[in-house]
Amino acid sequence: MADQEEDFAAMLAESERGAPLTKKRPRVGDQVIGKVISIGKEAVFVDVGGKAEGELERSQVSDAEGKLQIKLGDTIEARVVGDAGGVLTLRVKIGRGPEARAELQQAQQLGLPVEGVVTEVIKGGVAVDVVGVRGFCPASQIDTRFVDDLTAFVGQRLTFRITRYEPRNMVLSRRALLEEDQARRAAETRKKLEPGAVVRGKVVGFKPFGAFIDLGGIEGMLHISELGYARVDKPEDVLSLGQEVDVAVLKIEPASKGDKGERISLSIKALASDPWREIAAGLAEGARVRGKITRLSQFGAFVELAPGVEGLVHISELGAGRRINHPKEVVSVAQEVEAVVLSVDHERRRIGLAMAPSGEGSAADVAEATRAAKAASTTKLGTFADLLKKH
Repeated sequence: MADQEEDFAAMLAESERGAPLTKKRPRVGDQVIGKVISIGKEAVFVDVGGKAEGELERSQVSDAEGKLQIKLGDTIEARVVGDAGGVLTLRVKIGRGPEARAELQQAQQLGLPVEGVVTEVIKGGVAVDVVGVRGFCPASQIDTRFVDDLTAFVGQRLTFRITRYEPRNMVLSRRALLEEDQARRAAETRKKLEPGAVVRGKVVGFKPFGAFIDLGGIEGMLHISELGYARVDKPEDVLSLGQEVDVAVLKIEPASKGDKGERISLSIKALASDPWREIAAGLAEGARVRGKITRLSQFGAFVELAPGVEGLVHISELGAGRRINHPKEVVSVAQEVEAVVLSVDHERRRIGLAMAPSGEGSAADVAEATRAAKAASTTKLGTFADLLKKH
């Protein structure tokens, strides 16, 4: 008998060790997530766990016309504002009417989000109407980023947190809620971020050196050199704010002192095919090509043969037999030109060009021009060849 009791005690202890911990009953002020289990004429009932049931007024989950915005089985997030009679009182937004001010004060104490409409831009921020009560949101609290033009928010219905509530002084913050949501999304995003991963993000800002991409609560930097194979002067030339783009993660560096988070390097270029392999593979010495001059330097003109593929016409090949001091004396940026291929260095990805003879010319004319150009460049081997290696 004693052995049986010991065996039973051991089994009970083992089962208790493996049993999940009982979820604690939510308390007033807690933010809870639950499932809609019943919808009545006046209220909606939500299972919030911890052997607790929450009650929401139907108006809390209905639109302006009274149409219910949820259904059985939906998951809903709410704040516990009362606990009486065994049922938790839940709230997702502040009601209107005489009790609104009392509810706003409670919302400030519990951290309950409130909805409001931005009515106008005033000194230092914007005025917000929250269920008929005027509030103020400082410019620094309207978004997580600096906003230059606050008028873009006028007329918008947004969600805020009340940071201060007095009878005639209600201060709001939207930034606090955005940062909390950002932190939640960032935790999920981090789980799938690794070098080589391809993710979708949204363009949220620009700098001269690149664009900031929101990957889901975390921002990465898309450097201007990683926008593509074609030369880009400004990231705004190829991207726009709010645009969604697919990017490859190049590397993730831990946050250093002074940084808010890790540094994530992104690339669109890594997802594109290399135009050099496609274009340069079909080029042969003596081939006649057409392109656009993209930039000028003291030693020659760069000609774009295709996006991401450039060749160099040395200054000695621009003067048609006469000496010039700078390429700008005979050509200009954006000018369309015809050229003859002198050399193709696949290893260094360099293409040497000479200006083509005027007119279409026969194959023999082109060949002769090529031989002459190559002979001329050979006499300048110490300069032209070296420049090709450097450009």
